[in-house]
Amino acid sequence: MIQIFVLVLSTCLVDWSAGVNPQDTSKPSINIAKCCELNEILVDSICTSIDKTNESSPWKPEFVDDQFPTIIRRKPVNYQLRIGSPVCGKDETQWQVYYGTEDKLVILTSGKLRHVTHHNWLNKKVKTFDEYMQSYEEDETTGEPLHQDYAFGHYCAEKAVLSGDKKVTTYAMICVPNVKFPWRETNYLVRNMIDPITRASAIASYLMVAIVYFVLPQLRDLVGNMISSMSLCLVINQVAATVGSFTQHASHISFLVADTVAYVSLLAAFFWLNALGYFVWNTFRSRNVFLRVTDRRKYCYYSFYVWGSTLTIAATALFAHFALDEQGTPVANIEHANEPQETVGVLAMSVLFTSVAFTIIVDLCFVLNTASTIKRMCTYGRIHHKMKYSFRLFTLIYVVMSIGWLSVLMSQIRYDEIYYAHLFFNIIQALSILYICVFGQKRVTFLLSKTCNCCTSSRQTPDGLDWGEEMTAINAGY
Repeated sequence: MIQIFVLVLSTCLVDWSAGVNPQDTSKPSINIAKCCELNEILVDSICTSIDKTNESSPWKPEFVDDQFPTIIRRKPVNYQLRIGSPVCGKDETQWQVYYGTEDKLVILTSGKLRHVTHHNWLNKKVKTFDEYMQSYEEDETTGEPLHQDYAFGHYCAEKAVLSGDKKVTTYAMICVPNVKFPWRETNYLVRNMIDPITRASAIASYLMVAIVYFVLPQLRDLVGNMISSMSLCLVINQVAATVGSFTQHASHISFLVADTVAYVSLLAAFFWLNALGYFVWNTFRSRNVFLRVTDRRKYCYYSFYVWGSTLTIAATALFAHFALDEQGTPVANIEHANEPQETVGVLAMSVLFTSVAFTIIVDLCFVLNTASTIKRMCTYGRIHHKMKYSFRLFTLIYVVMSIGWLSVLMSQIRYDEIYYAHLFFNIIQALSILYICVFGQKRVTFLLSKTCNCCTSSRQTPDGLDWGEEMTAINAGY
């Protein structure tokens, strides 16, 4: 028994004192890539046999700790040399690096090649690896150098002889990622150029509608005030959406604030559309109709309804986001990838979009009931005749904004193609509302031409004018 114990102990001592080498198979080995054959080195970028050179030995890796250059120490490693150049991927490029004053090449104990660069090396006379280690330990003000690790398969190393410089150094061929030019990518162009342009065009369109219905006195009735308020809400929505699209480049702007303002303003716009639909429906349903006598008071009532409902639903959505939504929806930006920001969560989005869907359903009922009432009416006065154009205006805006809401809803799906389609529908919606409210109505174009002292080619009196406007048209020759 004692003899067996002595035999085992002596075997362990022999194994411990033997060390490690490339031929030792008792321990797991790592793969090291060598560019040329075992008996070859690189002479002026050509693999040449050692017998044809003045060198006596091929390249052998010198292993250092993985914490290099913070901690510098050599370690014995069991390794195997694999011959061949790296096969780079489609998004990588082969790049040749020589050990010199600007670049340091070391093999880590994990088998990776570490390429270390430092700007302070330009002022140092460091020629060998030993001199570099000594200078790094002596100089504490050098600063933290930059480095990049390349795993096996993404590099190969070799001893290199430069005949022109009469220099022997270490050579490595590494696979580096291709330099990407974001301005050549479709997603970058769409999100950073086309998106702001389309939203700026939409803002200009909505602003024009609001200004026309606010400036012209003949259009400042209850319907005109509702359209102006709805257009301003859409302007705020577009501005907030534009700000939200640029929060990926700056951390001082909150995704949560930008998205909240965008969704709440969109909800307010749909409530203004709902108020307009109710007013038109109620006008055709009533027998005694007075449009201009109580417009200011009615506008106050409708404003109280719109903003009261909007703020109530917005408060409910924020409560659902902060109190009930545990995770939220983090979104990372480009320049601050380690600091993701929080945006509107799923519960808050559900509250807001469900409310919009409810107003769309109610507006559909207004459209169907009002259309049925108009068909049953045999005769109607001038007020109903004017409200008929308001009903047509409401119906067209309702169709356009409903399609736009579906586009916003679909854009929440994280696919680039759907987002591109949303941008297209967004600008189409703005231009359509501009045409429906301004250029598609003869009365509005007539008032604009009269205000701007412009002439129109039509000699006929536009339909839907008030009595004073008709007399003005006759006297002006329209």
